[in-house]
Amino acid sequence: MNNNYELYKVFYWAAKTGSLTQAAKALYLTQPSVSHAIKQLEDSFGITLFYRNSKGVALTKEGAILYSYIEQSQILISLAEEKMAALKNLDSGELRIGGSDSLFKHYLLPYLEDFHQKHPGIRLHLNHGTTPEIIAFLKEGRIDLGVVRMPIVDSQLEVRETFQLQDCFVAGERYAELKDAVLTLDMLLQYPIILFSRNSRARMAITELFQSYGYKLKPEIEVGSVDLLIEFARKGLGISYVTREFVSKELEEGSLFEIQLDVRLPPSHVGIMIMRNMPLSMTACRFIELIQTCPLG
Repeated sequence: MNNNYELYKVFYWAAKTGSLTQAAKALYLTQPSVSHAIKQLEDSFGITLFYRNSKGVALTKEGAILYSYIEQSQILISLAEEKMAALKNLDSGELRIGGSDSLFKHYLLPYLEDFHQKHPGIRLHLNHGTTPEIIAFLKEGRIDLGVVRMPIVDSQLEVRETFQLQDCFVAGERYAELKDAVLTLDMLLQYPIILFSRNSRARMAITELFQSYGYKLKPEIEVGSVDLLIEFARKGLGISYVTREFVSKELEEGSLFEIQLDVRLPPSHVGIMIMRNMPLSMTACRFIELIQTCPLG
């Protein structure tokens, strides 16, 4: 039996108000339309649902049983409608983003602060990882979007470029004699090199660059975070490969300086990664709009 939802809605309001006239007003219908809808419902069940009294209509025993179920469904539908309105207005919901620690700290943080101030009812979930891990998170449905270094070659994914970063080698005061020097890659390899230990896109890119010139880049020290890359270089433990924008403070205050090379290190492109042909939540769409319309710098 597949009765139209509108019939149940008429039944609900007639039972709730005890009046066909009041039900008609609540639903913006005529009273004959309400009476006809109730008759249709009664005919479909073969049961009388209402009887008339001096005040209007009242439920029969069978009608009361039906009402106990319809009332629950109507409450749930109302709650669902309220929830959809809240999600549309970004009064509630969640935003799940994947990215590296460094991108969260040095790039996404201002956007996250802005977004949180505008939409405090949205819960933020940040998933940290390397680019391959973020890709896996996205395909598994654990995040709505990822912020990663490009290029990404995957037919299931769509990546929208947002900004560029420039990686470089930096050193601390222990290697002060290199401040005014221009090094070849061969000369650079005479010094201890510090690299990010995990399989990051930046690590892969610099390794491939050295290989293209016939050199093997083998770090003396590997660390698990950008903060350690910076700190180890400051302490004089070696020359670290980092993103220039992430050490702007240290470069400005002079605790680190950039190593000048005789070859150009290409910039890296960062993009927002989403699943191709998959609908985005209103929350994710609004955050992407925020990044694309309000570039930093």
